[in-house]
Amino acid sequence: MGRLRGFTLLELMVVLVIMVLVYALAVPVISAVFPGVELKGATRQISAGLRKARSHAVTKKQESTLTLDVEQRQFSVTGDQKIHSIPPDLDLNLKTALSEQLGPGVGSIRFYPDGSSTGGSITLSSGELAYIVDVNWLTGQVTVNN
Repeated sequence: MGRLRGFTLLELMVVLVIMVLVYALAVPVISAVFPGVELKGATRQISAGLRKARSHAVTKKQESTLTLDVEQRQFSVTGDQKIHSIPPDLDLNLKTALSEQLGPGVGSIRFYPDGSSTGGSITLSSGELAYIVDVNWLTGQVTVNN
């Protein structure tokens, strides 16, 4: 009977190591080639958080907030235990009502049970690219502008 052909364990390990290295190098290269990808992702994450806070306020009939810490680069939403992080290479700016400023670099945008809010905006930028997430105080509607 002839010898069965196949791969040795060493050959398989070498291929796996090469795949891991390619994957580890691919993410930074893609981010460098497409600089707006990270910015757009963070913008979508914040706008989704604002919409979730508004939805929570309306469905639970209680006030809900998105609290943003500009210095720590993270935000949280009422009713959600998760703390969301914002990439460190993005510039971040929060404009909100004076009553919602909780400290240096920390503030909230509050939503009420009728869907309205305190209003405000969050600006995310990277180089010349920028997105502004606006919250209308009367309707609580969240819009993204660039």
